[in-house]
Amino acid sequence: MGIAESEKELAGRMSRFLKAEMKRLGVTYAELATRMKDHGFEETEASITSKLSRGTFAATFFVGVVAALEMEGIKIEDI
Repeated sequence: MGIAESEKELAGRMSRFLKAEMKRLGVTYAELATRMKDHGFEETEASITSKLSRGTFAATFFVGVVAALEMEGIKIEDI
């Protein structure tokens, strides 16, 4: 069996995972945008909110958020 039943399911899980990590760390969308700028990403609070709300974003965005939140050792099964 694959990592998800569908691409849409995986997208939703990834979005929920990132939002949960932000909440756990106490990071707001505005703060995340600032942190992402330090990693070379030109994101705004509104663009981050939109991407996480609709659940679709590029892998580079996912990696940027992971870097900005200083997350390490993520396993696929954690998502």
